[in-house]
Amino acid sequence: MADDVMIAFVREPDADPSVPLPAYATEGAAGADLRANFPDRQGRALQPGARLLVPTGLRIEIPDGYEVQVRPRSGLALKHGIVLPNSPGTIDSDYRGALGVIVMNAGAEAYTVEHGARIAQMVVAPVVRARMRLSEDLSETSRGAGGFGSTGTD
Repeated sequence: MADDVMIAFVREPDADPSVPLPAYATEGAAGADLRANFPDRQGRALQPGARLLVPTGLRIEIPDGYEVQVRPRSGLALKHGIVLPNSPGTIDSDYRGALGVIVMNAGAEAYTVEHGARIAQMVVAPVVRARMRLSEDLSETSRGAGGFGSTGTD
């Protein structure tokens, strides 16, 4: 386990300092919970089908060679239909702007994103950068150019 990766945060000037930094909820958790941090300390109603950029009140510094993936919380998705439409979202190591989470209500009822609530999780992952090249042809495989559903129904 790579316990030596350090992610640094700076609070936005209008952020509520009582909202905890991202943290792992259990010993085996892969994702650290991100929390809503609204400058006015008030929640926001999210109507069915609507999207909202939820501020975390944080800026982030990710070491070179890593990214942070922002993923939905399964409990919010199952119980309320709250999803991240660009999941997983990627935060690059050279980004230093405000950390916000785009949430969407795919449920049938309005949902209130409360100030301080856990809204998503962040997973730190190593980055592999590929070299790109144009080729005259591609190697053959048994699947070939088969698209969606081409490998069977299971």
